[in-house]
Amino acid sequence: MTTIAVVGTDTGVGKTVVTAAITDWFRERGTDARAIKPAQTGHPPDDDAAFVADTCGTDDAATCLRYLEEPLAPRVAGERADEPLEYEALLEDCRRERERAPVSVLEGIGGVRVPLAGDREVLDLVADLAPVAVVVARSDLGTLNHTALTVAALEQRGVDVLGIVCNEYEGASVAERTNPAELERLTGRPVETVPSLSASNPGALATGVREALSPAFYARLADRE
Repeated sequence: MTTIAVVGTDTGVGKTVVTAAITDWFRERGTDARAIKPAQTGHPPDDDAAFVADTCGTDDAATCLRYLEEPLAPRVAGERADEPLEYEALLEDCRRERERAPVSVLEGIGGVRVPLAGDREVLDLVADLAPVAVVVARSDLGTLNHTALTVAALEQRGVDVLGIVCNEYEGASVAERTNPAELERLTGRPVETVPSLSASNPGALATGVREALSPAFYARLADRE
């Protein structure tokens, strides 16, 4: 089994659409892939697993293990709802879900240092489940620090970073135009850029992301099958 984590430098940076694009790419090339969202906060309306399922056209393409209403860190949302998350149980549920497909795409919650359950963070779950990760980041001013620290945190825990995806890239400022090269210099990892996309449905949005990612990016994914 192969597990690839899609993690972010922050909340709202585009992890879900990249997760959907990667999951759909594997499935279209004949590899059964399944996205796993360990915990979803802000539900409803947020439902990242449903977005991936809609993109791939089948409920079998994604699952979410825990739903919490408040849009907070999972540990905080669970405690406030009197439904505290238990890390070992969540880890075991993720491992069980991985057995349902040869490729699993584990989507993070917020950034990697977000409190998940007890004294554990999203980073702990990624390190326990996924040997490799894709980091999704903002493209504009401020992303250098956040992204470099995220990559360093993953590497310190033994997680190999396949690449960085700068989402909603427009190149409208000097900072944005120079950030990809600076991130490659800072982290030693290849950087992809995905433009701002407007689409009426999840499938079209994920297709736009898929088309923006390079053949080299997909070659690195294929090497991990």
